[in-house]
Amino acid sequence: MTLTGKERIGRILRREPVDRIGLFEVFWRETADRWAAEGHIERPETVGEHFGLDLLRTGGAMTPAAWRLVNLIADLDAGDQIVEETDDVRLVRNGNGALLRWCKDGSGAPEHVDYLVKSRAAWREHIRPRLTNTDAYERRLDLANYRALRADCERKGVFFTAGVLAAFDTLNELCGHETILTAMATDPDWVRDMGDVYTRATIDLLALLFEREGLPDGMWLWDDLGFKHRPFMSPAMYREMIFPSHKQLIDFAHGRGLPVILHTDGLVESLVPSLIEAGVDCLQPLEVKAGMDLVKIKRLHGEQIALIGGMDARELISNDLARVERELAGRLPQAMAGGGYVLQVDHSVPPQVDYATYKHFVETGLAMGTYG
Repeated sequence: MTLTGKERIGRILRREPVDRIGLFEVFWRETADRWAAEGHIERPETVGEHFGLDLLRTGGAMTPAAWRLVNLIADLDAGDQIVEETDDVRLVRNGNGALLRWCKDGSGAPEHVDYLVKSRAAWREHIRPRLTNTDAYERRLDLANYRALRADCERKGVFFTAGVLAAFDTLNELCGHETILTAMATDPDWVRDMGDVYTRATIDLLALLFEREGLPDGMWLWDDLGFKHRPFMSPAMYREMIFPSHKQLIDFAHGRGLPVILHTDGLVESLVPSLIEAGVDCLQPLEVKAGMDLVKIKRLHGEQIALIGGMDARELISNDLARVERELAGRLPQAMAGGGYVLQVDHSVPPQVDYATYKHFVETGLAMGTYG
C-alpha cells in the first residue's frame, strides 16, 4: 500500500492503518535561506517540496510566512505604523493598537511593549464594533492565497489545512498575556465575550471562504496555551473560558467533515483531556524543552488523539548523527505503535541544523516508521 500524502495524513488523523508514519515540518526562514545558499535546495520556498512533506498548513513550510487567511485585526485601514526604527529593531503599532518591537536580524515573535486594550471599556469602544461589522468581511479574507495553496496541494497530493488563530491567541494578540490572564481571574465574563466575538467572526469568515473557494482537507488552529513547565491557565480556567470557543470552532469544522489539528507550544499535558473533549483530532508540536513527553502522551491518550512532533530539536542542533538516531530510536517505536503519528521536531527547525543532519533525521525516521 503506497499512499499520497493527502491519503496518508487523512488516515493518520483517523488512526487508521497506513504504509508509514507521516512527515510534516516547519523551517525557520533563516534555515531555508542557509540551505538554499549552500546549494542543497533550489530556493527557500521549495524546502517543503524538497523533503516531500505530506502535510502543509496555511503559510507553507517556512515561518514566518503569509499565513493569515482570516484577518481579525480590528482596524483594517490602520496598517502597521512604524513608531521608531533603528538598525536592529522596528517598533510598530498595528490595527489592534498593539505596540510591538520586532528584531530585524531573525524570525520569531515580537516583544510585547504596550496595548490599547487593557480593559472591558477599551474593548467595547475600539474593537468589538469593528469585529461585529459584517460589511467588512470581504476585506478580511485572503481568497487568492487560499486558492493558490489549495490548488498546489491538490496537484501534489499533499494534505492541506486552512489555519486560523483560536481563542487564546487572538486575545493575546489584542491584549497581551498580562492583561488577558489577569482578566481570566478578575473578569471572566469579559474574556468569554471576547472569545465568543472572535470565534463567531472566525466561523462566519471561514464559511464564506469555503463557500467561495471550496473546502480544505482539514483545519489548523494556532493557540499557544502554555510555556515552559506549565500551561498559562489551570484546567478549570481553560474549561470555563477557552473551551467553549474551541468547541464551537471545532464543531464548525467537524460539521464540514474537516479534522482539526491544534498547534500549542508549551507544557499543556494537563489540558489534553479537555482538548480531546473539545474535539481536537491531533496535537502538535509536543515541545520537549517545555516539558512535553511524546511517549507519555501517546501512552495516555494515543487511542483518542493523533500526534505530530515531539522529537527534540536540540538533538538535531548538535549535528551529531548518532544522537539523532538515538532520539528517533528512543521515541519513534512507541509513538508510531497503533498508528496516529506524524514525524516532526518539537518546533521549527533552527538554522544551526545542518542540511545533512536534517536529511538523515528524515530518512532514518521514515525508514524506522514504515509499517510491516
